[in-house]
Amino acid sequence: MNAAQLREMQAPLKAKYKDDPAAARYTIRAVGRVDAASLDCRVETPRGEINAGLHPATGGDGRAACSADMLLESLVACAGVTLRAVATAMEIPIRGGTISAEGDLDFRGTLGVDRQTPIGFSSIRLRYEVAADATDEQLATLLKLAERYCVIYQTLKSPAAISAECLRATGE
Repeated sequence: MNAAQLREMQAPLKAKYKDDPAAARYTIRAVGRVDAASLDCRVETPRGEINAGLHPATGGDGRAACSADMLLESLVACAGVTLRAVATAMEIPIRGGTISAEGDLDFRGTLGVDRQTPIGFSSIRLRYEVAADATDEQLATLLKLAERYCVIYQTLKSPAAISAECLRATGE
C-alpha cells in the first residue's frame, strides 16, 4: 500500500467522523469465561479462543497465555501497525524491522508477599528497529507520530478511567 491508497482508504472515514463526531466513537468489547475446572480464563476473540492463565512466576505452567505478556504483545502489535501506517503516509519505504517491548514486574506484589510492592509493570520499554532509507530526522518524526497515534501506547501512557463490578451470575 502506498500513501495515496492509504489516504483513499481513510478519506471517507475521516470525512464521516469530521461531519459526525459521534460516528467515530466505538465501544470495543472483550469477553472471557472462567469455570470451576481450572484457574484459566478463556478469552473469546474473532480469531478463536485464547486460554489465559498464570505466569510461571506466579505458579503457572507456561502453557496458557499470560495476560502481562498479552499486554506487551498488544502494545507491539499496535505500535507495528501504527508505525507502518505513519511510514506509509510519510512516504518512507520500510523494508522490514522489528518492534519489541519489555516490561519489569515484581511478582511479590501480585502474590501478596509484600504489600508495599506495587502490582503491575513498573516500566515498559518499546523499541523499533527499522530498515528504511530515512534520515535521522525522518526516523525521529516517525517515532513521534507512531507514539502519538498508537492506541495502546497512549492508553498506557495516559491511563483511561477504569471501573469494575462483580455481579452474581444467573443460570450457571
